[in-house]
Amino acid sequence: MQDSTVHVRVVSPIVTRGFRKLADLKALEYPGVTLSHAEIGTGPGSIESEFEAAVSVPGTLAEVLRAEREGADAVVIDCMGDPGLRPAREIAGIAVLGPCQTGMHVAAMLGHKFSIITVMRRLKPSFENTAALCGLSTKLASVRSVDIPVLELEEALSVTTRRLVEEGRRAVEEDGAEALVFGCTGLMGCAGALREGLLAEGIDVPVIDPIPTAVSIAAALVRVGLSQSSTTFPAPPQKQLVGYDELRAAILPAAAE
Repeated sequence: MQDSTVHVRVVSPIVTRGFRKLADLKALEYPGVTLSHAEIGTGPGSIESEFEAAVSVPGTLAEVLRAEREGADAVVIDCMGDPGLRPAREIAGIAVLGPCQTGMHVAAMLGHKFSIITVMRRLKPSFENTAALCGLSTKLASVRSVDIPVLELEEALSVTTRRLVEEGRRAVEEDGAEALVFGCTGLMGCAGALREGLLAEGIDVPVIDPIPTAVSIAAALVRVGLSQSSTTFPAPPQKQLVGYDELRAAILPAAAE
């Protein structure tokens, strides 16, 4: 870093313009930490399936590389599927965080067991797989859903909040959760309302809003000089890569093309 300010780039791996508002991200800034935002150019309108996560990855990787090239100190991928997280760590020289992996680890620190409150029931296997990959299967109490598609979350915010409180209460009372994690970054900003609703019912548990959490942890890692391990995430082998011009130019020398 040229100065003491940490620059975190938030990359939204969807093509729906305006879904993530820069003003909302700027509200997460604090002294010494500045945020910028990018969206992919080709990919899904939202991510609610493994297929949509997969097709978002090339664009996400390109934006991670662009963030590094433009001077960002760290990147946070703006989706609870953490699409492209592992390959991004192989090609980037800066810290890359996924909100799902980060949120789960924070929840496991703050409570004995945690539950994910996500948008659609179909995402349950994905979260269970991520918990297993993170070594947190025994900490995951449950995955519950509000059954509201990502792009409709803001259309009836009162309904979304009511459903969050309902499922949060059930996660605690029926599943044994002692911390809650939003299972969609489209719920950013709703943590206060969920916690308030639960407190009104006598339930006092931490509610992790993954994007603000991941942004702050990314900045902290930069501050202490930490990033992903190059032993765990070595650079990809240099070999022929057809298509993906932007990625090929960034990660392969001319002689290897």
